[in-house]
Amino acid sequence: MEAYLLDWVNLLLRWTHVITAVAWIGASFYFVFLDNSLEKPTAPDLVKKGVDGELWAVHGGGFYHPQKYLVAPKAMPDKLHWFYWESYATWLSGFGLFTVLYLFNAGMFMVDKTVHDWSPGAAVAGAIGFLVAFWFIYDTICRSFGRKKNGDLIVGACVFACVVFAAWLACHLFAGRAAFLLVGAMLATTMSANVFFWIIPGQRKVVAQLKAGQPVDPVYGWRGKQRSVHNTYFTLPVLVAMLSNHYGWLYSGANNWVALVLLMLAGALIRHSFVARHKAHVHGKRAPWEHAAVGVAVLLAMVVWLAPAPEPVAPTVAAAPAAGTAQAATMPAAAAAIQPVSFQQLKGVVDQRCAMCHNAQLQSKGISFDSPATIKQHAQQMYQQAAVLKTMPLNNATQITPAERELIKRWYEEGAHVE
Repeated sequence: MEAYLLDWVNLLLRWTHVITAVAWIGASFYFVFLDNSLEKPTAPDLVKKGVDGELWAVHGGGFYHPQKYLVAPKAMPDKLHWFYWESYATWLSGFGLFTVLYLFNAGMFMVDKTVHDWSPGAAVAGAIGFLVAFWFIYDTICRSFGRKKNGDLIVGACVFACVVFAAWLACHLFAGRAAFLLVGAMLATTMSANVFFWIIPGQRKVVAQLKAGQPVDPVYGWRGKQRSVHNTYFTLPVLVAMLSNHYGWLYSGANNWVALVLLMLAGALIRHSFVARHKAHVHGKRAPWEHAAVGVAVLLAMVVWLAPAPEPVAPTVAAAPAAGTAQAATMPAAAAAIQPVSFQQLKGVVDQRCAMCHNAQLQSKGISFDSPATIKQHAQQMYQQAAVLKTMPLNNATQITPAERELIKRWYEEGAHVE
């Protein structure tokens, strides 16, 4: 019953997280598009009002005319819509999901003793440390170099170096799947912290200064814009890091941190192309797709790099001849070894590698392998998770071998017989 209720918590938190993330990312994408698509107004009434940019759009059967003021309208409206709960709700639901899935089960999900042998408690502390430390380092970089000459370039290079180091360190401390998720969560925490500590407080101060008739300090607008742009470029790297941890062939390799960095870099390059495209359209220039092409090239290079080695084509083998016959004596050893997988062979692997978490008493995810019938019933899940995706056993806690994964694959493809 406890596992069943936790599954419900998992589902509802994941659902909430996706909904709020769609709202936050959608708003972010829209406002980046809007900022880079605005045109200088020509209508005298708009110029007189202080409108710095406008856009005409059509959507859902209606026409929209958003306008942007350089600082603020001459008369501050009574009602303002603040875009922040999308960010906060995304982070809170995401951290709740991370807590339920990973922090409460650190020994299973976060610790891989072949990567780094430490206690579950230390792994939890390390994970929290990643989220907090990266924010402070990132924030220090932004405040120290952001307003210097070539500040954007310096900040970008420093932050990229920190992300690369964090990816390397995470993959050398945590189980691969947890490491990928943690790096994504680290960047997502920074995005939400930007909103909480700088963007919204800065906007509130600007509004207060305007209402009080005081001069507006431009640093708030500059800093808010800086952090908002950073959030834009973090978005696709965060999403791909969060999604990629579901694919064992990505995070289980020896250089998994390189794969993670390349995925995030490709996402940032592709995102930049879309940002630059909006600006190009306003100025009547060609859309600069070069960065997206480089990002796609990085992904294609990864496809080649991570491709599994081709499997040797096994010759078709007839039924084995009776022992002691002349035919058996002359049969090549390699051919004799290629026989259909027996159910007893398969069950030996299942009992040793899978039954620890999937038995009559402990049915993780509602799956058990305690009888031929249940093994047959869940044969497809076993094949997908253990042989194709290679995500099970979690963190390879039972040390299943490539040969045993291949045995499961052959057994399923031969018909998953249990006779």
